[in-house]
Amino acid sequence: MRTIVKFLFDRIFAFIGIILALPLFILIPVIIFSGSKGPVLFRQKRVGKDGDLFTLIKFRTMVSNDGKNSVTAKSDPRITREGSFLRRWKLDELPELFNVLKGDMSFVGPRPDVPGYADRLEGEDRKILLLRPGVTGPATLKYLDEEEILSKVSDPQHYNDEVIFPDKVRINLNYLEKFSFAGDLKIIFYTIIRKKINEW
Repeated sequence: MRTIVKFLFDRIFAFIGIILALPLFILIPVIIFSGSKGPVLFRQKRVGKDGDLFTLIKFRTMVSNDGKNSVTAKSDPRITREGSFLRRWKLDELPELFNVLKGDMSFVGPRPDVPGYADRLEGEDRKILLLRPGVTGPATLKYLDEEEILSKVSDPQHYNDEVIFPDKVRINLNYLEKFSFAGDLKIIFYTIIRKKINEW
């Protein structure tokens, strides 16, 4: 029952969100174009439910993305001035509403990883692939300052792979076992007010 309610909530409010955000869908591309050359949207293959690939859509926040590094620190020189503002307020993720409306994503769930990370999941850890990836989630709330954390370590990729990623898997497994509609609403609210939570 809870999965049905979650599915219906996602579709209905993704549609409402797109309608309400129409002014931003018009304004943000203008801001991006004024700051740097390149496409307005950033598209990337991510791992979704059951390990199936889908195309994640976001507003572009970087001058370029050569795919050589799958993590982004706050000081990453590829981030444009406009992109830094969009990332700070999570406005770059607005196009993900279309991913939710399509059914590739949910409002709440594990953040979708690039191919390669799902391959590292073994045993019980692979259960998180039973969930649709989310726009936000308990792991997102714990790591609201992830880019700042990564900017303070000497090897951001290694720290992400060996510390942050395993911790996110643990948090997402806990969410899989305990998620509820009321809990999802709480996560969405905390995301809006940008309240960091260490444990869920």
